[in-house]
Amino acid sequence: MIEQYDAYLFDLDGVITPTVLLHRRAWREAFERVFRASGAEPYRESDYFDSLDGRPRFEGVAALLEARGIALPMGEEGDEGFGTIRGIGNAKNRLFAEMLERDGINPYPGTVRLIDRLGAQGKPLAVVSSSRNAEEVLRAARLRDRFAAVVDGVVAAREGLPGKPAPDTFLRAAELLGTTPERAVVFEDAASGVEAGRAGGFGLVVGVDRGAGRAALEAAGADTVVEDLGELN
Repeated sequence: MIEQYDAYLFDLDGVITPTVLLHRRAWREAFERVFRASGAEPYRESDYFDSLDGRPRFEGVAALLEARGIALPMGEEGDEGFGTIRGIGNAKNRLFAEMLERDGINPYPGTVRLIDRLGAQGKPLAVVSSSRNAEEVLRAARLRDRFAAVVDGVVAAREGLPGKPAPDTFLRAAELLGTTPERAVVFEDAASGVEAGRAGGFGLVVGVDRGAGRAALEAAGADTVVEDLGELN
């Protein structure tokens, strides 16, 4: 089904590596402090999927604060602490980096098998992630050399590319791989990422259900949904 395409674009967190688990732990720790200090309703795991999953970091912070009726200023780029949107996002990133360094990360075996198979066929691969930690995570997972391009949060900020669900980061990755959207496959575990793949006109959009739910991924525009990319091997 997928070998007929020319290039393959992988989201990182939840598709290649279970960094989503580290992200969820870091988000929980950060927002538990924020909500405790503000007297808001406690953090729930559903908050991650409703407001944070697949969004650029600061957009996710703003979305969850708005959902709780908390108004905070955007703040400055290097803000510390929990008094601004940027401060909360930066605190979460520090927590994530500490967890990554301490605990490391192992990629999903099924995804690695698919990457190996596509690589053996000479198909170009890219990572498209909202994370600003994509390079570090790929190196920790010992997979950086498998990908011809990485379009992450750092690249998006530098080039002025809007994040998912806008398709711009996927379109940029396809351009870097020398292909057109209709000749490329997108692998995504977040509804916002699936929406981006569909909006970009990609030839095939594969949803990977790591918790978002099959129905949500299909509603967002996934052509097919699997629980693990090993199902495509």
